[in-house]
Amino acid sequence: MQRFKKGRILHAVTIHNGVVYTAGLVADDLDTDMAAQTRQLCRKVDDLLAEAGTDKTKIIRSQIFVTDISKKPEMDAVWLEWLGEDLPCRCTVGVADLGNPRILIEIVITAAQ
Repeated sequence: MQRFKKGRILHAVTIHNGVVYTAGLVADDLDTDMAAQTRQLCRKVDDLLAEAGTDKTKIIRSQIFVTDISKKPEMDAVWLEWLGEDLPCRCTVGVADLGNPRILIEIVITAAQ
């Protein structure tokens, strides 16, 4: 098992048996709207997957948590632009809180290496 991008309470990425797992990822600039936070997360996922030796075409599953489900179409537009036709399994869940009222979206990714 390999872990990297250690934070104070977790690693951002764990690799086990050729599968890459990310922790919950949030945008760095929280003073932006749903579309901008989603774009930031897409770039962050690209970077983490590249560091793990894979890319977005190998995403198996994603879990997405949003604090305002009415903004899901904004997230979907960015998501589709980023992934094109290579769509993984996905779950999008509306939640009341992500720990900071400025966090609009959190993404968890599982990908083949």
